[in-house]
Amino acid sequence: MKILGIDPGTTLLGFGLLVKTPTGFDGVKYGCIRTLPELSAAEQLGEIHKELTKLIKEEKPDVVAVEDLFFFKNAKTVIKVSQARGVVLLAAKLQNKPVCEFTPLQIKQAITGYGRAEKRQVQNMVKIILKLKEIPRPDDAADALAIAVCCANSINLKTKI
Repeated sequence: MKILGIDPGTTLLGFGLLVKTPTGFDGVKYGCIRTLPELSAAEQLGEIHKELTKLIKEEKPDVVAVEDLFFFKNAKTVIKVSQARGVVLLAAKLQNKPVCEFTPLQIKQAITGYGRAEKRQVQNMVKIILKLKEIPRPDDAADALAIAVCCANSINLKTKI
């Protein structure tokens, strides 16, 4: 099963793609979709949609996993991330891909066994789980891979996929 994990953002949207096999994970690919901060919100979201649709068409994932909003201290940030999430959900829907959503707490618990783990602990576990030589950079790509691993480990629990 091919899983595309997404860490939503407007200037930097992380993606992580992996294939779940009976013995672990294979075919790991990751990166970011970047938009220019001087673009309007509409232009940034349009660029995210275009690039994400292209990625989905090229890689043909079986499922798209995205981080759900749980809690943000900054209202301005939550609005922008919510807009990017909406674009991700729309792009997946328009390509007929099922979507799994996970809160940061669920992702941390799935990766480290502890829902309050620090970002660095999650990144180190992603490196170990996926047998990578180094922690994926930037952080948004590592977070997207964590989301994909979380989804892969919970797939058997979900019946709608």
